[in-house]
Amino acid sequence: MPDVQQHRTRDLGVLSLAVIAPIWGYSWVVSKVALDYAKPFTFIALITASCAICLFGLLLATGRSLRPPPLRWTVAIGLLQTTLFNSLATLALSVGGAGKVSVLVYTMTFWLLLLAWLFLGERLRGLQWPAVALAFAGLVLVVRPWDIGGALSGILAAAAGLAWAGGALLVKLLQRRSDVDALSLTAWQMVAGAVPLIVIAAATRSGWPDWTGAFIACLAYSALLSNALCWGLWIIALRALPAGGAGMGALAVPVVGVAASWIQLGERPSATEAAGMALIIAALAMLAACGIAAGRRSAGLPGSESAIPPVID
Repeated sequence: MPDVQQHRTRDLGVLSLAVIAPIWGYSWVVSKVALDYAKPFTFIALITASCAICLFGLLLATGRSLRPPPLRWTVAIGLLQTTLFNSLATLALSVGGAGKVSVLVYTMTFWLLLLAWLFLGERLRGLQWPAVALAFAGLVLVVRPWDIGGALSGILAAAAGLAWAGGALLVKLLQRRSDVDALSLTAWQMVAGAVPLIVIAAATRSGWPDWTGAFIACLAYSALLSNALCWGLWIIALRALPAGGAGMGALAVPVVGVAASWIQLGERPSATEAAGMALIIAALAMLAACGIAAGRRSAGLPGSESAIPPVID
């Protein structure tokens, strides 16, 4: 019976990732379309506020406590992970392609490796070094710093990934100090991050969006599916699967983003950008494979002898 339960849990995790990947991947196209009807800060303020309401509804539905996690930590995480990340990513989308942004935002994984090396003393080992080198080479090719006019969206997207990694670093530091519920932390940091976004939207007089059917559909998709639903499924996947397995599932997100933006928006990357995206995705795959090997080692499965220590969860 324990084996049956373990298989069911694993299958539920795999199913969660199968649902997450296309929704998160396509969300970049949805956000790009939504920006035709709303200013960037209006859109992200609406999204984060709607998502916070959904997450608190999920807390109530699952019988969790509404008491907030440690406040100073939660506010700091919210400012990085919700306010700064969403601002930078949405501004990058407003001036650049959805496929390019979706790939560069996922450099978060490599920023987090470097931040953990600096602040947590977690050394890079084995294939993590060539993965970071590949990702850096890909980042240079996609951002093209020599092209000043075309570099803005790439810089903003890469900075969004760095902000996301900074928020994740704070989460890891908080988890070392106290036991916090992941869903509760997600909900409360969303509130902390949404407040400044609403203030910025009002201060910049971004105005109300054009409430067309297309925009309402984009708003519903972003708030209900790509945020509220997928964050819940992500928690399930992280609990059910090794970190590497979950990372391999997340790897599909930028791939879907690039393909969907190519098909729907006609965003065809240049040869240089395509080569850079391929290097970044290959580096992500390398890290995910490291995590899977480490999961086998911890489980005592065949082939674990050559496993590499897991990447950051």
